[in-house]
This record gives sequence, structure tokens and C-alpha cells, in this order.
Amino acid sequence: MKYKEILKGKFISRPNRFVAHVDIGGEDTVVHVKNTGRCRELLEPGNTVILSHSDNPGRKTAYDLVAVYRKDGRLINMDSQAPNKVVGEWLQSLGCFEIIRPEYTIGDSRFDFYMEKGGQPYLLEVKGCTLIRGNVGYFPDAPTERGVKHLRELAALTEKGFRCSVAFVIQTNGISEVRPNRDTHPEFGIALDEAVKAGVKKLDLQCHVSEDGFCISIDAKEDLLY
Repeated sequence: MKYKEILKGKFISRPNRFVAHVDIGGEDTVVHVKNTGRCRELLEPGNTVILSHSDNPGRKTAYDLVAVYRKDGRLINMDSQAPNKVVGEWLQSLGCFEIIRPEYTIGDSRFDFYMEKGGQPYLLEVKGCTLIRGNVGYFPDAPTERGVKHLRELAALTEKGFRCSVAFVIQTNGISEVRPNRDTHPEFGIALDEAVKAGVKKLDLQCHVSEDGFCISIDAKEDLLY
């Protein structure tokens, strides 16, 4: 996936989840933040941020904050909508599914992707990983009851004939492993362990990230089709 009309700025502050103040050419500009998570380890005053220009003339803000350079120079894409987009592109590129449907509902639950191959149904839930410590990614960066619910539902659906996976999309370069952030949300770690034991496949999707977009950089077809 690619962003249009990107430019750089310096992060100043974030008064709420949805907007931030960014120095663009010496001017304090309000921009939309495409991630409602805490992102405290990313959005530090003075950090260089990557902005994408919006072509919607009705918006109050002209730019979206989509990526950031940490203090150590690591580029992190922090657009929470991007992981689903790149996974959709990746699934299409694999060329192995007859059916790919995003935002698929079963009962009162909705999953990111439903696929079919030779009549076999698959379910895939996508999680974007932006918390990097050393050479390992961690998820979540804040407690997520919704994430626990998804894992438990996937575990139950494996018993009904679905092949279920949870994909951790690593939104930076050079990281190949994601671990549950047990310190922040122990219950998520327990739910992930139980889901894997029940037959849910855990996919750690390595990516190539640039200032103007990113894509999944590994095949992982065999793991997905297990």
C-alpha cells in the first residue's frame, strides 16, 4: 500500500487520541492521528513524523499522521488501518483462495477475513504490532478485551471445521517475531496460548516499511494453509 503526498514534520504534542500538534516548516499544525492507541513510546516531542495529505476538502485537518521515527531512528508505521489493507493485498497476491471476504460476520462476531480454498473455510484475524523492544515485537501495547475475545472465538471455531489464524503485522523493518505483552495484559497472553493449543495458527508477518507505505515481505502461504 502507498500513501499520497507525504511530508515530514516534528511532533509537538497530542491533546487527545484523535489529533496531534506537529511542527511543519515552523508552523504548529493540527493533524489527524490514524491510531487511537497510546503510542507513548512513539510520539515523543521532537520525533520526526510522516504525514499523508488528505484529499477530502470537507475535513478539519489536512494531514494524517501515519508513521514516526523513534529516538533510535527506527521507522514505525502507526496507521491502525494499514495492517488490514496490506493483508488484503497479500491474500490476493498469494493466489490460492477462491473466496476472500473482508469483515466477515459469524453470529454476533466479526472477523477481519474469511477465505475458502477447495471448500475449506478459513478465518483470519489481523493485529498490527507497533511496540518493538530490542529485536522483538510485542502485542498489545495496551489492554485489549476485544483481542482476547477474538482469540477465544477463533479457538472455538476451530472445533467447527474452520482453519483459523491470527496474523501479527509487524509495522517496521527487520523484526520477525511477535510475543504477547504479558506485562501489560496477562489475559491476552493466556488467551493466545490457549488458542494456539486449540489449533489456531499464529502468523508473525514480517514487513517492508517505508515513509510512503509498506507491504508484507514474506510468503507464509504454507503456514496460512496448514
